[in-house]
Order: sequence, then C-alpha cells, then structure tokens
Amino acid sequence: MVFALVGNQNCGKTTLFNQLTGSNQHVGNFPGVTVESKVGVIRSRKADTVVDLPGIYSLRAYTNEETVTRDFILKNKPDGIINIVDATNIERNLYLSLQLLTMGVPTVIALNMMDEVRGNGGMINIKKLSEALGVCVVPISAAKNEGIDELIERAAEAASKKIMPKVKDFCTVGPVHRCIHSVSHLVEDHAEMMHMAPRFAATKLIEGDEELAEKLGLNANERETIEHAVLEMETEGGLDRMAAIANMRYDFIENACSRTVIHSAETKEHKRSAAIDRVLTGKYTALPVFFGVMLLVFWLTFGLIGQPISDLLASGIDALIAATDSALTDFGLNPVAKSLVVDGVLSGVGSVLSFLPLIVVLFFFLSVLEDTGYMARVAFVTDRMLRKIGLSGRSVVPMLIGFGCSVPAIMATRTLTSERDRKLSAMLVPFMSCSAKLPIYAVFTAAFFPNHGALVMMALYLLGIIIGVLVARFSGAFVFRGTAMPFVMELPNYRFPSAKSVLLLMKDKAWDFIRKAFTVILVASVAIWFLQTFDVRLNVVSHGEGSMLAAIGRFLAPLFIPLGFADWRISTALITGLTAKEAVVSTLAVLMGTTVSELPLVLMNSADVFTTASACAFLVFTLLYTPCVAAIATLRREFSSRLGALGVVIFQCSVAWICAFIVYRIALLF
Repeated sequence: MVFALVGNQNCGKTTLFNQLTGSNQHVGNFPGVTVESKVGVIRSRKADTVVDLPGIYSLRAYTNEETVTRDFILKNKPDGIINIVDATNIERNLYLSLQLLTMGVPTVIALNMMDEVRGNGGMINIKKLSEALGVCVVPISAAKNEGIDELIERAAEAASKKIMPKVKDFCTVGPVHRCIHSVSHLVEDHAEMMHMAPRFAATKLIEGDEELAEKLGLNANERETIEHAVLEMETEGGLDRMAAIANMRYDFIENACSRTVIHSAETKEHKRSAAIDRVLTGKYTALPVFFGVMLLVFWLTFGLIGQPISDLLASGIDALIAATDSALTDFGLNPVAKSLVVDGVLSGVGSVLSFLPLIVVLFFFLSVLEDTGYMARVAFVTDRMLRKIGLSGRSVVPMLIGFGCSVPAIMATRTLTSERDRKLSAMLVPFMSCSAKLPIYAVFTAAFFPNHGALVMMALYLLGIIIGVLVARFSGAFVFRGTAMPFVMELPNYRFPSAKSVLLLMKDKAWDFIRKAFTVILVASVAIWFLQTFDVRLNVVSHGEGSMLAAIGRFLAPLFIPLGFADWRISTALITGLTAKEAVVSTLAVLMGTTVSELPLVLMNSADVFTTASACAFLVFTLLYTPCVAAIATLRREFSSRLGALGVVIFQCSVAWICAFIVYRIALLF
C-alpha cells in the first residue's frame, strides 16, 4: 500500500517520515516541477511505502507545493493519508485536515508533539476528537518515537478496510451549507467520472478553482449556475466566497476543540521562544546576530572544521593519484591511457570530491539551524529587504552560502516554496563570489594592486552583490515574471534538532554530490583532458599550446580584445576554469612557463599580456562569468532542463563581458 504523508510546514513531518522509514528512502522530483519528493519503505511493513509530500497550509493550489499535494492525492490515488497535526497549534493545523477529509481517502490523523502538550499542563481528549472529526486520531511524539507503531497499525487498518472519513459536512444549516449542497449535486456526475469526491470538488469550485473546473469539463450553463449559487451565498452571508468557506471550517474547528482541547496558559516552549525572539528578531539586533551566526557557520565550515577535513581528503586523493600514476608507469601502460586515468578521471573527479567535506559540514549546520526554528526567523527578518528585488526572505540563505561555494548554495534553493523564487535564486547564486575565486584575486591583487589588496577584494564582493540585485530586478521583470510568493511562514517554537533528520539530510546531500561527481563532472573532466591532450589531428601534444583547447582559446581570444586581454593563454585559462575556478591560476602559470608562486611577478612584467586596466576587467570577468562544472550540473538539475542551464550560462557570461567592458573603459580613463 502507498500512504501520503501530509501536513503544515514545521509540524514535525520530516521527523515522522524519518521515524517511519529510517534510511529506506530516496529523493526524486515530481513530474514537471522541481519540487522534491521523498519516498520511503515503512520499516515495520516492507511492502508498504510512504510519500512525504511538501509542507502546505491549504489545498488551494496557489503554489507548486499545494498543486503537487492535491494532484498526487487525486491522480495517484494513495491507499491512505497520514495527516500530521501539531498538537500545540491544533486549531490552525486542522484547517488543512478538514480539506483532506473531503477528498474521500482513508485518513488517519497523527497528533504530534503530545509530549509538549502534556508537559505544559494541557490535555486533548483523543476519543472525543476522533468522534468530532470522524477519523482515527493517534497521539504521537515523532521526535521521541512515541506512538509510531500504533500510527502505522491504524493507518494500515484504515487503508486495507477502506475506512472513509465519517464527517464530511462541516456545517448543517445556513447559506454555505446550501451552496455546497447544491453545487455537490450539480457536479456529482462529473466528479465521479474523475474519481473525485463530489463534496471536495464542490468546495474547490466555490472557492473559484478555475483549473479544477476545466478538469471536470463543466459547460457554460453549469458554471453560471455555480456562480449564481455562490452569489446567493455571499449576499445572504455577507462574506465573499473565500471568507465564507474559511469561516465555515474555523467555526467547525472551534466547536470541536472547545469540547476536546484544554490549553495551558502559556507553554514553556513559547515563553522560551518569545524571550529568544526579543534578540533574534529584534529591530536592531536581528541582522547583526544573523550575520554573526552565518559568519560562525562559514568559519567552522571553510576554516576550523570543513577546510582541514577537505585538505586531508585532497591529500589522500593526491596520494591515490600519485600511487596510481606510479603503478601504471611500472605496469608500462600506454602514456595516453595513463594520462586519461590519472589526469582525466582521477584528477578531474578528485579535485571536485575534495569539496565533499565542505558540503557535508555546511549542510550539517544549516540543518541544525532549520530544525531549531532559527531559519524561519531569518526568512522573516530579511523578507522585506529581499522583496524589493523580487525575492522572498527564504532566498537569503542560499545567496549567503554562495560566498562559500556555489554548489551547496544552489542545492539550498530547494528550501524555497516557489518554483519562480527557486529558479531566480539559483540563477543569482553564481554572482556571489565563491571561495574558489580567491586564488585568482590573490594573484592579480599581488601583481597589480599590492598596496590595496583588501580594498580590491572588498570591491569585488560588493560588485557581485550589486550585479546580483540588478540581475534580479531585470530577470523578475522579463524572465521570471510575477511577484515573490506571499510570505506565509510558521515561526515554530525553538526546539532541539533531531539527530536522525540532520544525519539523513547530510547523507542525502553527500550522495547527491557524489552521484553528480561520477556522472556530469566526470564527463566534463574527461572532455577537458581530451581537448588538452590532443591537437585537431588527434595527435598527442607535448606542449599545451598545440592542443585543441589552445585552439579553442585562440578562437575565443578576439572576444576579449574589447576587454584588454586578447592573449590566447588567458582565454584558455578561463575555459579550464570551468572545471574549478582555482584552475585559472594553475593553467596561467603552466602556459606562461612559471610557477603559481612566481606568477604575480611574471604578470606584472608582461605588459603585452595584462595592463592594470585589463587586470581590472579580468578580475570582474572571473567574478561574474559562469561557475564551475559542478555548479552548472546543479543548475541543470534545478532547472530540469539542459537548455535552461545553458541559457543561464550564456546569460552570466554575457553579463560578465558587459561589466568587464565597462570597468575596462572606466579604468582606461585613470
């Protein structure tokens, strides 16, 4: 059997999913959208699976997540629904529950966080609540693994015996009742042909769901009759259609909870959260604390913890490459075949795999911040600022991560609830200067701006942010049209993070990155090796200048004449920078016949290659042009389209060229 796991955001849904499935889960995409899906095998029932649907507040189909949830239930026909409800905020959570109950699917309600309710002196009469809602209600604590076995047993019983929700009518008198009743009869035959519950269809049509009306195949007369019924309801009740339906549901919820729920005066968790929020969301303290927290995360990731582990892994990979090189030489393998294995496969994939510890450590901290409830506050605090450029507050975290590495930053856009916001944020991330570009800045500032290195680097970081803002305004107006999603977000109480959820997220991100390293990145690395090794007649070259890569560099060199650097060695270095931005420096050193440490001196004395003005343009171009292959592969996955990712790459290169040209012309004036 297949169960759909449905609930609000921040109600413990992911924690419950992990308790139900353990590590027996995989991540994929729903067809046609980039909304992630998680599917897992229930540990105690190996034949049954559970699908973790996106966290939503309603079935209005306003966002992709709501559409995905509604369509999955209507089209895939799961055997049962497990609706998780936050017991500490039961009234608002039940709003989604009432919509699910009208869908005509066997449903069990998992009343989560009951340990907190009891701990604060509250009480919920489970038996009476079950009777009021007409479905089985199971008290659980997902974080403490309490009540999970009973929940599985009740869900399996409801699904196997086809036990449908007994309560579908949430009002028995009044204009709303009459309207729903008449529309239900009108669309009954249409709904049954679509295998849809008539009452669910009627409610959605009254709410004005045009897409559903199209699917049901209603004719003009039927639509007119529905609109007439809605108009009568609005006139008699004095509320518009949306408010009338919402009012009906909340009246039912209020009546049910008044008979079954005893709230404590104020929970300990809420008191603690309110005290912390006075600092973390305070008018003058929120942003400084946020930047301090992110600075600490970056320092731990790219400094104290992540970078040493990354360096250790890189040393191990280098040792493996050296040992393989030596073994293949002793074996007498053909030099070209040896070069393919050592330089094409091991060096290419190995250089990318060395970033794995950074990604794992970074997502460990982000997952901890998410589970504690702090990330919801970050989005809340930064929303007003980002909304001015067409994004929502949730976009701030991926953009900040972009200063460390574009790959996890683009992956982090998956936390955004809108596909438009997700794609726009993913496109902006590469304009944030990642740490891999630091070697380029260091070499060129040492060569051309030895007394102003810090100022130049600060200017580059600031320029990346400014260009990102301008691109966001342009893209929001012409490419990703529309406005950022309305900001609806739960500010949950602060809680200790779930170790299982954190570890499973780290495993997912690590596996996702490893899979990418051995597919797209491997192919790209081998392609770069091939172009570096052979000339156009497929003869092995002894020096880089005779290779196909150099030929491509010479072909592209005229493009950079207006930017002041037309030497083929520079364009060749920019191409190799697609594998990793650090490769720009190493390639330049090799092609100019020097070492990386001596490169600044060589550049400073090579007036035919770079001037101070052209060095400015080169720094701006490397700041803004397309990121590494790993980031491009992540973009392709985010856009679910090779053409989409290619379009982003071309757009970014164009922006980089234009900005570098402007900077070069300004620099010439001085």
